[in-house]
Amino acid sequence: MQSGSNQNQSSSGSDLSASHQKTPASTETRGNPPVSIEDFQQLIHRMYYEKDLQRGIPGTFMWLMEEIGELASALQTGTDRDNLEEEFADVLAWLATIANVANIDLAAAITKKYGHGCPGCGLLVCVCAIEEKP
Repeated sequence: MQSGSNQNQSSSGSDLSASHQKTPASTETRGNPPVSIEDFQQLIHRMYYEKDLQRGIPGTFMWLMEEIGELASALQTGTDRDNLEEEFADVLAWLATIANVANIDLAAAITKKYGHGCPGCGLLVCVCAIEEKP
């Protein structure tokens, strides 16, 4: 999925509508082009897969939980944008790591579940009650 795209469908043919997509607050990538989820997962695979296999899903999951804790702390203070960006990136990296070890294609999984709208109400702009977890 690409934010800010003027296309009505993703490359996988999903029903993503640009008119309802939000652009991230900061699009700076330090001179690098944006990375797709698929490319990011492949990058993490190339960098860490052998170590990740040795660690396994349980060990990798513990690292993900540590990073989620660091993200939670960073969100509570909310004053250091660079730190927030790093913590979000770390959480995504560890999620990609677990997906690699479990042989899950994140882009395909995301498209399957969210590519045609909210899994709860089926709409591109969710109308589920705020108390509900779609």
